[in-house]
Amino acid sequence: MNTAGSYRVHSLKLGPMDNFLYVIEDVATHSAALIDPAWDLDRLIGLCQDHGLTITHVLLTHSHGDHINALSQAVERLSPEVHVLRAEAEFWGQTPEGSVLHEDGDEILLGQTRIRVIHTPGHTPGSTCYDLGDDLIAGDTVFVYGCGRCDLNGGDPRAMHASLMRLQKELKPHVRIHPGHNYGIHENSTMGEQAAGNPFMHFDDVEAFVHYRMVAHDQTRNSPYGPEPRQKS
Repeated sequence: MNTAGSYRVHSLKLGPMDNFLYVIEDVATHSAALIDPAWDLDRLIGLCQDHGLTITHVLLTHSHGDHINALSQAVERLSPEVHVLRAEAEFWGQTPEGSVLHEDGDEILLGQTRIRVIHTPGHTPGSTCYDLGDDLIAGDTVFVYGCGRCDLNGGDPRAMHASLMRLQKELKPHVRIHPGHNYGIHENSTMGEQAAGNPFMHFDDVEAFVHYRMVAHDQTRNSPYGPEPRQKS
């Protein structure tokens, strides 16, 4: 897999919902992928121009409007390859013509940078994280000491529990998590920090997780979210 020196992750915080928008830079070729183009396409393009990058790809973590409201502009102006998980395309029903549809475990090649597609349902049926090796673009699956809502159309708290348990199992502790929103006390974090302090990752029992995600959490916590110790069973 890639080393952190073979790619760079750039970010902008845009829009009224504190979205993080990301640009992945392939160092060798100066090609770039926009992750979830939304709110201000000119700012994203300007960031790429400032670093001498050519935008060739758009990768979608999911199809909610606050993550894709500049997608049509990006397609029209940049003619990029658009990548989305097949399950999300089927849920969404409005995937741009010619998009590349993926299954879990596929790899996307951006220049010389390999990006692994991880299907992480829960926030939506086809929510996707993008694994770069030392960094994870997490969309609305994992926030800093939080996780995405499961009460919107297509949400499924049991699927979210499985997705969080999978990420915690598969990713090494040093992997840096880049969330889709600025809801935590830090802009990003590591998987090790999340495994230790993210309460959504502390549930072995799925039904207890469902109750916490759907009922108890919003009654007991407010952003910005910080770490919480694992409760003794």
